[in-house]
Amino acid sequence: MTNQENITSSAVAHGGNFQDLAASQSPARTPLYQTSVELKARFTNFGGWEMPVQYSGISSEHQAVRNNAGMFDISHMGKFTLQGKTLIDQLQNLVPSDLSRLQPGQAQYTVLLNAEAGIIDDIIIYYLGKDTTDTQNVVIIVNASTTDKDKAWILAHLDPNIVHFQDLSRHKVLIAVQGPKATSHLQSLVSADLTPVKAFGHIETTILSHPAFLARTGYTGEDGFEVMVDPEVGVKLWQHLHNLGVIPCGLGARDTLRLEAAMALYGQDIDDHTTPLEAGLGWLVHLDTKGDFIGRSVLEQQKTEGVRRKLVGLQTQGRNIARHGYPVLSSSQVVGEVTSGTISPTLGYPIALAYVPTQLATVKQQLEVEIRGKAYPAVVIKRPFYRSKNRVTN
Repeated sequence: MTNQENITSSAVAHGGNFQDLAASQSPARTPLYQTSVELKARFTNFGGWEMPVQYSGISSEHQAVRNNAGMFDISHMGKFTLQGKTLIDQLQNLVPSDLSRLQPGQAQYTVLLNAEAGIIDDIIIYYLGKDTTDTQNVVIIVNASTTDKDKAWILAHLDPNIVHFQDLSRHKVLIAVQGPKATSHLQSLVSADLTPVKAFGHIETTILSHPAFLARTGYTGEDGFEVMVDPEVGVKLWQHLHNLGVIPCGLGARDTLRLEAAMALYGQDIDDHTTPLEAGLGWLVHLDTKGDFIGRSVLEQQKTEGVRRKLVGLQTQGRNIARHGYPVLSSSQVVGEVTSGTISPTLGYPIALAYVPTQLATVKQQLEVEIRGKAYPAVVIKRPFYRSKNRVTN
């Protein structure tokens, strides 16, 4: 698993695809870049950012998160704050999820949709509540490669006279601390008690005596927090966590972890031409409890008529890895395409996500994947491929 080709054939983590550094001019660097250099990280160009792909090794980093605690520099992701007296009502038009249900301190994973119900991006909306002037406040975290696109889309659909929008993407550090021991490591540095914070909950507190935003969210399938702080605090936090034994992890392990948990990668598993119902994200679509929103009519039609294709989990035979873009076959005919694939470090066998016709999307359905011109057996299996016993619930 330390062979970079085995991992980088597909994109890793949220934000974009691996690229040759030489092919891009002056990629951006996060405030933790020099810290990663000192840790002898291997870097790659990822969504226009020079990001660490691995430190000690993808497999060891993966296992650290599954069994102990690992930390990721995810400062490349987009970070927006929005304020307005009718903010939630305005955001309701942009997503299929009912945001009116959010209470202060809660968050909603959801998707921005275009008119065809295609996914512009998958995002998390954190509701902070109302301030003393009755103004609603939210934080929105978006993917790195879609930050500019998302910003333009959101601004085009909100009333600038009512909503104040601020882009903090280049002004804040974001560190994901993930794993069964992540919370206990963080707790020693945080002033507030983290125990009451449920999954997708968040809290504004202090860390190392500095203001911090902590959210019990992540992209690994494990328990943990994502921490947003000022850059100088982020550097100190990374060093403190490292001293506590938290393992630095790169984008390679981030990809294998999220794929085991069957978490979608934007630009591969979901994009502008896939709807949430096709992608198995129907739980984000609340047609019965909210009013109109962009793309609603398409989703209503799909709900009534059914979708023509679905995203499924696959297991391939032996050590044959079904990679992004590989054809999926049934009766020797191409019927779909792999979107993500790797050998699962936790399970020990190859796993993949792929779009196939709905009639072939049932568990135990026998299919094939074409790998370097040869067809290999594959079977549809349940998602997620791995489910942690350590994750907290809402």
